[in-house]
Amino acid sequence: MAQDGQTFKAGLEDVVANTSEICFVDGKEGRLIYRGYDIHDLVKGGSTFEEVIYLLWHGELPTASQLAELTQSIATQRALAPEVLQFLRSVRKDANAMEVLRTAVSVAGIYDPDNGDESMEANVRKATRLVAQVPTIVTTFERLRQGLEPVTPDPSLGMAASFFYLLNGEKPDDFVERAFNIALILHADHELNASTFSARVTAATLSDIYSAITSAVGTLKGPLHGGANEQVMRMLLEIGDVSKAEAFIDQALAEKRKIMGFGHRVYRTEDPRATHLRQLSREAGERAGETKWFEMSQIIERIVKEKKGLNPNVDFYSASLYYKIGLPVHLFTPVFASSRISGWTAHVLEQYRNNRLIRPRAEYVGPTNRTYVPLPERN
Repeated sequence: MAQDGQTFKAGLEDVVANTSEICFVDGKEGRLIYRGYDIHDLVKGGSTFEEVIYLLWHGELPTASQLAELTQSIATQRALAPEVLQFLRSVRKDANAMEVLRTAVSVAGIYDPDNGDESMEANVRKATRLVAQVPTIVTTFERLRQGLEPVTPDPSLGMAASFFYLLNGEKPDDFVERAFNIALILHADHELNASTFSARVTAATLSDIYSAITSAVGTLKGPLHGGANEQVMRMLLEIGDVSKAEAFIDQALAEKRKIMGFGHRVYRTEDPRATHLRQLSREAGERAGETKWFEMSQIIERIVKEKKGLNPNVDFYSASLYYKIGLPVHLFTPVFASSRISGWTAHVLEQYRNNRLIRPRAEYVGPTNRTYVPLPERN
């Protein structure tokens, strides 16, 4: 039953739910814009992930001194509270990494030094800790599940290099650092995607920022949102060889199986993030002397375009890139969270600055005017 003449749209497709100055997805032109800056310009201009974090939070690119201050602030707050580390040590080693991250974020909120202070200044400090510590949570649990001790953060490293150092205990080479920095930028924000929307809904109740981010992590865990590149890589691993790729995809399409990593709810052209990830995937394979994952991806892209008219999205080439730079497949979604925490926090801060409770309506399709029958009279 529609309310007030409004038209129901499944999944809220194309429904404008709020205003924002943070990110614009131009689906028609295939552009992704952060605070007015095209991501192509940010990537080609050599931006660091920290620079993009500042842009998303404050609306302007930082000066050298502002960037240095934020970079230092993030770098010096990567260490986890003892209680968070204790929690990670206590978790069963076969636990889902996103479930662990979801709960660890909640635990971190309890022990945040600014817990209970909901001023904007305190929330910016909390956002800084979240951006700094989400990658530490992800990498620390991965080491613990392998029977290894956590690595002490190195404050001299930027976000991209720090992730690999915390994961492997070694600094990455220049290509891996550059490629991962670009990937972090490309995944930083994407307008009102499902996890960002859930974060804003939680923040709109004036719940704390850790609760909002916990909501976002729980939403990202869903395979229709955050797990697609993991499924892409598992498909590539199942195919196994370039010579088998065409037959595999032809059969999958004939059986009407969904090929992950293609199509998008908003973009009607190629996902602009895929443009950079395709090139990085190629470079990663060439540098390693093993291009089969990229070659298989090219074959799959060609066939799906020809037969389904679908373009690759951000998940498709990020899969083979992440695999070739040494990221475990089961960490692909937590890596997504380690980037998107920048956008989530930006949206939560924006929600707090101009808050209105988010309370949409539902189209009721059940019965009306039923007659109540007392319990003794029911058959």
